[in-house]
Amino acid sequence: MRVYVAGPYSSGNIIKVLENITKGQRASVRILLAGHEPFCPWLDYQFNFHLRGEEKLHVEDYYRYSMAWLEVSDCVVVLDGWEKSKGTLAEMERAKELGKIIYHGVEAFLAKDG
Repeated sequence: MRVYVAGPYSSGNIIKVLENITKGQRASVRILLAGHEPFCPWLDYQFNFHLRGEEKLHVEDYYRYSMAWLEVSDCVVVLDGWEKSKGTLAEMERAKELGKIIYHGVEAFLAKDG
């Protein structure tokens, strides 16, 4: 099952950003280990390491890219703190428009398999 993992990423505090990245990546690993195919937006920062010369990515590029994956995902797993994330709020709105099943947390998603 293709699982879009959503939750907070950015913050005004770098330590909180790193905590968000760690939580998002760990959630995605758990979903992968359970036999599903997670989309993990907390790996997006890796793109920046491969830009050359005048190449630039903007936040809108990341939003567009993420939304494209959301649209082809079978469901969404949303992590705690999403209500305070501008990006995740938009993702949740779009997921509802598309009629995606939304699980609040990895445990809820994994419990569906019983």
